[in-house]
Amino acid sequence: MPDITHDEWLRRAKVLEVSGAHHIDGADESGGGAAYAVVSPRDGQVLGEVADGGAAEVDAAVAAARRAFDSGPWPCLTPAERGRTLVRIAELLEEHREELALTVSLEMGKPVTDAYEIELRAAITTFRWYGQLADKLTDESPHTAPDALALVTREPTGVVGAVVPWNFPLTLASWKIAPALAAGCTVVLKPSETTPLSALLLGRIATEAGLPPGVLNVVNGNGPVAGRALGLHPDVDVLAFTGSTAVGRHFLRYAADSNLKRVWLELGGKSPNIILPDAPDLAKAAATAAWGIFFNQGEMCTAPSRLLVHSSIADQVTEAVVAGAHALRVGDPLDPATEMGALAGESHLVRVLDHIDAGRAAGARLRTGGERILTATGGTYLEPTVFDRVDPGMRLAREEIFGPVLSVLAFDDLDEAVRLANATEYGLAAGLWTSDLSTAHRVSRALKAGTVWVNCYEEGDLTVPFGGMKQSGNGRDKSAHALEKYTELKTTWIQL
Repeated sequence: MPDITHDEWLRRAKVLEVSGAHHIDGADESGGGAAYAVVSPRDGQVLGEVADGGAAEVDAAVAAARRAFDSGPWPCLTPAERGRTLVRIAELLEEHREELALTVSLEMGKPVTDAYEIELRAAITTFRWYGQLADKLTDESPHTAPDALALVTREPTGVVGAVVPWNFPLTLASWKIAPALAAGCTVVLKPSETTPLSALLLGRIATEAGLPPGVLNVVNGNGPVAGRALGLHPDVDVLAFTGSTAVGRHFLRYAADSNLKRVWLELGGKSPNIILPDAPDLAKAAATAAWGIFFNQGEMCTAPSRLLVHSSIADQVTEAVVAGAHALRVGDPLDPATEMGALAGESHLVRVLDHIDAGRAAGARLRTGGERILTATGGTYLEPTVFDRVDPGMRLAREEIFGPVLSVLAFDDLDEAVRLANATEYGLAAGLWTSDLSTAHRVSRALKAGTVWVNCYEEGDLTVPFGGMKQSGNGRDKSAHALEKYTELKTTWIQL
């Protein structure tokens, strides 16, 4: 993180130029004139007006992507040529890193330090990694009869519709765009209507990096209109979505009602974090549990929102987590010292507070937090919140809250811990803390989750896949496996 003071970030925020036009076919388009205001959760102030896209704008973007795929140069370039353009996008993202971090912080509410160090690092690394991978993939030529030649080739699927949420607007967009472009596809991105500004900057940067017109298009708009139009569009070949399980169901219906496009879903989570008495470092386990639920204001599908602790250490661990919550600095996202910023907006804050009220009413014990704070700022801030004595049947333990709210549940033996961990419709991630290698293997196998972290949480890099089981979705982002979503296998049999 560069040495930029709070005052300097405030000055830059005042002079930040915002362009809310769609980015279609390599150029900015204002659309039909309809617009809406993007409001910063930091202080409730309007950041700018953004073009409000509907079916007409989605049609234009998809048509541009279709032309670019069917008759444009991008799919015909060599993988090395495509890779060099992706690496150039990464380089330009690095050049614009401070501007992008500021934009993400203002539109989403996360600390600018996290936006710079984590969000932008992830986006830059993703484009560079897939750019470097693009020419490392090979087709197959299976051994067959001596009078025949068999070829198995991976071919780009076509036009990809990507719909991403507001909590990591650049990271999650990059996870979908970069492998799709590396495969030779073209993309129409619809960002969240609350965080479109950073995605629009990404689209312009990609064009500046040398993407041909129509290869990456960005259309603003809300989900029920623009998202629905993209999901139903007959010229979209693949739809990649990150968001809620409820909306994921809509995209599956849209595919069934249109062209049976492939739909890849990364959905919600209610991730368990299991701490056993033989954890190698209980203090570290507790500190990581606190960090995991309060990082990004708890607005993460992988957030370890259910802390499952053996009853013999439950009080000790809970006290340490509460102390961690008390020590957390909540405040202005543009202050480099801030550790937890504002929740994403007023309606989301109200929803999280409703879960907290339901927890109180159900009889869970509120150990700390639970109240809105910093109201004089005009922003949407919430105290870090910890409940214990949570029953597995409570809403606190069952529903995804997507906020800085931790539920502590005690267990008496390992079998009970696994049952509690798996007692959810979700299966995105899980954590386990133990010094026993056999326990680590057995329990990680038993947990129904796409990712299991052992003696850590939220660790990893681009080499490993990410995605869920059960109602947390299907398919995988990250790693070479992500290319499977954007390619088709073709068999060619040549009789000699």
